[in-house]
Amino acid sequence: MIEMSVEGIRVSLMNYQRVVILKEKNADRYLPIWIGPAEADAITVRLQEVSVARPLTHDLLRDVVERLGASVDSVVVNDLADDTFYARIFLNVNGERIEIDSRPSDAIALAVRAQVPIYAEDSVLEKAGVLLDKEGQPVERPGQQEPIGKVDEEELQRMSAFRDFIESLDLDDFDKRKS
Repeated sequence: MIEMSVEGIRVSLMNYQRVVILKEKNADRYLPIWIGPAEADAITVRLQEVSVARPLTHDLLRDVVERLGASVDSVVVNDLADDTFYARIFLNVNGERIEIDSRPSDAIALAVRAQVPIYAEDSVLEKAGVLLDKEGQPVERPGQQEPIGKVDEEELQRMSAFRDFIESLDLDDFDKRKS
């Protein structure tokens, strides 16, 4: 597992879909995950420390967990299958570690509220991680092999929206946040 941080939320200018960008803590590898608008707003509200009059859903979840005597330990983006990311929320309940299945967007929204680490499994980063060079351009990953055989037309169609979105990102924004 590799610790990640939330680099930000981006909106595709092509289709107005949102993506949360996780960044590997000690490298220039990014993990973009498509999320819904409500979850994007929930993450953004917390990252920007916006005050809201009433608890949002993820605030409520954190409060319920804490009132029941548990605590959130961490969240893990643990799988990617059929273009769908999966996550686990790890709770400490009376000294016992409990795993809860979750969408990554909900797990991340909870993690930023509980101020706990976010991790990604190595296998997920190998499949979907984007490594950038100093100029912010994608680079071939070490040990990355050429695809075996041809990618069929259906697979290209499924990946096209993701590829188009990545190509439309202004990657210079990543460097500006570090200044």
